Amino acid sequence: MIQLSGAGKRFGNKLLFENCDWLITPKERTGLVGANGAGKSTLLKIIGGMESLDYGAITFMKGITQGYLPQDGLTLSGRTIFDECISVFADLHEMERELESLHEVIGKLDPASEEYAAAADRLHHIDTEFRNRDGYAMEAQVGTVLDGLGFRKEDWTRRTEHFSGGWQMRIALAKLLLEKPNMLLLDEPTNHLDLEARNWLEQYLTNYPYAYVLISHDRYFLDVTVNKTVEIWNKQIHFYSGNYDSYLRQKTERRSQLEAAYRNQRERIEQLEAFINRFRYQATKARQVQSRIKELEKIERIEIPPEEPAIHFSFPQPKPSGRIVAEFKDVSKSYGEKPVFSGANFIIERGDRIALVGVNGAGKSTMIKLLAGVEPLTSGSYRLGHNALPDYFAQDQYKELDPNARMIDDLGSASRSATTTELRTLLGCFLFSDDEVFKKIGVLSGGERNRYALAKILLAPSNFLLLDEPTNHLDMRAKDVLLEALSKYSGTVVFVSHDRYFIDHLATRIFEIEDGHVHDYAGNYEDYLWRKQGGQGPAAAQSEPLAAAAPPVADGNRKRTNPMKVKKLQARLREVEQQVASLESEIAKHEADLADFKNVEETLRLTELVAARRGELESRVAEWEELSAELEAIA
Repeated sequence: MIQLSGAGKRFGNKLLFENCDWLITPKERTGLVGANGAGKSTLLKIIGGMESLDYGAITFMKGITQGYLPQDGLTLSGRTIFDECISVFADLHEMERELESLHEVIGKLDPASEEYAAAADRLHHIDTEFRNRDGYAMEAQVGTVLDGLGFRKEDWTRRTEHFSGGWQMRIALAKLLLEKPNMLLLDEPTNHLDLEARNWLEQYLTNYPYAYVLISHDRYFLDVTVNKTVEIWNKQIHFYSGNYDSYLRQKTERRSQLEAAYRNQRERIEQLEAFINRFRYQATKARQVQSRIKELEKIERIEIPPEEPAIHFSFPQPKPSGRIVAEFKDVSKSYGEKPVFSGANFIIERGDRIALVGVNGAGKSTMIKLLAGVEPLTSGSYRLGHNALPDYFAQDQYKELDPNARMIDDLGSASRSATTTELRTLLGCFLFSDDEVFKKIGVLSGGERNRYALAKILLAPSNFLLLDEPTNHLDMRAKDVLLEALSKYSGTVVFVSHDRYFIDHLATRIFEIEDGHVHDYAGNYEDYLWRKQGGQGPAAAQSEPLAAAAPPVADGNRKRTNPMKVKKLQARLREVEQQVASLESEIAKHEADLADFKNVEETLRLTELVAARRGELESRVAEWEELSAELEAIA
């Protein structure tokens, strides 16, 4: 569909990438990854024809249709949401009008006339195409997409200009999905979606009939939507088969292989140089010396590109609170006549990591504000436990910062013990590098200020953190730093996040706010979904601490199986089977090469390689047996 040949792009004096060769096929399902500033969005715009290359060429197949969703900045006005979305079917509406006109014409013509036959033939042709393109289901398609992206039916008749920027981007995404271009380009499509809308979009893309390339900082979203990963790294484009998790494994394996090849090459170079230096001036060894000099000159030196260092930051631990951190008794919250939830009863214990989930508008942010004490209860009682000190991170936390303070100075005032190097490291974790740390807070964008506010809270955390969308505006690296910090944090956390990976790896309890009620589930988001699908009901909200959940039972004494776990095991089993087949083929090839003797060095190299591959094969076969046994046990 699209082919890049020798493609290169600069941004000012900075080279983003060069020598890129990429054939994008009609069924492409690709995740585009790389560090911030590597050129991902630029490459996506080049593929979409919105930016040009500085080097190389790009070729588009005839008849290609493209749809591009930027990260933000789109605004729509002048029509209702429904009318805006159904406008993408303009050509179908034209066909619909022609069908109506043809029906009228045919009704007035003599069935025996040539005009009647021509009109009937045209009617049949247009009606067939209209049906093939689901013209009679236009309204249903619009309703399905709007519902999936979180628009309530009462919103459909509201004008688009009445919606905020995030909802405007949802409308733009809805239009793209309805257009169904054969090349869909999505730059951070989940930025403005809640968890439920993300889940729907994942399923939609899984069934999408055409190609798409997307950028996302949501690992789970990438894992379930792509089967190919393209990384911009070290000014080059690197290709990996499989989803994001597979890409991480392959990248580690590739680097290990490169480092091993580098070590072997260095050993050979040192051997050659030692021989040359030792016998350079001996006439009897002149021929051997010249032979080794030529071999040395022909060696294409392997280079190990610098690895992006993993950042770890030791955050200070807070003073412990009492065992009970917070307690709600029959709490209700309303805004005027509009109820949010009622009859909420739960206890939060020290060390809990509670994720609040629910559709947009369910009351997640309201619950956080009630716990933080910035919103009053409508009824019921809320008691903070002994020594519990809440600290609230709002979605608009940046409004609380001093706009005239420099980041490095303001951060230093929050912690007298941290050194300047430690402060700069922390700011680097949250995407502020080099001289950016000296910027005044007031010149930062809203997203940048929120990132900074999050870093400041973590530098001197209280023992009861209340975080509303802390993962917004963070890339994967910053999310990893945040996740590691909160995983080691000894206090209590209640948080809202739309990042599935983040919730799965942090939450120990899920509070679902649904239809005005708060339901308490033990475990992470995967466990919550499993129980929602029938694995087990929610733990009863109660004044006593939650007991350990009993194992789910079905069909007598047989345990019910988590279907998501089964899916992951099956996927890994398929990967291992492919690796086993690949290793067996490689071993067979090297053994065949061994049969054709060339020289001692090559024989030794191949022998070592076969031994190494046999070790890998044994390891993979053992893993295959373990996975098979585990699947058999839970099937």
